[in-house]
Amino acid sequence: MHNGVQAQVPVLYVADADLARPFYECFGYSEVRSGGDGDSRWSYLQCGELTLLLAAVKPRLVTVALPLLVYLYVDDLAATMARLTAAGHAVERAGHPEHAPGGECRTADPDGNVVVFGQRRGAPEQSRGAESGREARFSLIREAAAAASRRGLAPARCQIGGPRGEPCEEPAEVKLADAWGDTVWGCLAHADETLLNARGAFLATEDGMGLAAFLRARQAQPDRAAQS
Repeated sequence: MHNGVQAQVPVLYVADADLARPFYECFGYSEVRSGGDGDSRWSYLQCGELTLLLAAVKPRLVTVALPLLVYLYVDDLAATMARLTAAGHAVERAGHPEHAPGGECRTADPDGNVVVFGQRRGAPEQSRGAESGREARFSLIREAAAAASRRGLAPARCQIGGPRGEPCEEPAEVKLADAWGDTVWGCLAHADETLLNARGAFLATEDGMGLAAFLRARQAQPDRAAQS
């Protein structure tokens, strides 16, 4: 006899359930029940056997910004992207990782909660096209590792290690940094984990294309049209 969990209901705290609900309807959820009073409202959503509860309370709860809050697998990545874009939500492609061979995207709900969604079913190679928007995180990690390998910059072993302090014997391939000046070298897996969970962490590729080069490229240029 199974005596464990029978069902689970993820709960998202939002500022306005009526504003957040249309966003999640883009993923196929629909409201089955709602209730509450002026200071506490809730909307119970369902998509097939999956459920999601949107809870809005006043005064609004203080929540911590996270790099990823919800991961959703969808049947049709392109159709989901189209619905979100048509509804005015920005969508960023995130490559074709092993866990989502059909592609992966990143977006955010009206409250800023980060939602990543992917397609388990592989997409034909010719339909992938070039990555749009900002470079996909997984692609960036591999590009940074390749650049470090060419320059011979990385130490022999990953310096990040496991969650309980256990050493990692994988080779260090990617250098990470943060705004406070801390740096560390890690293997691809631990670097990806760090980028997801360490606020402010970023890739430090040392390829000469940093902030200074970015700002130089944005300097005011003469109006060519006026000169012609």
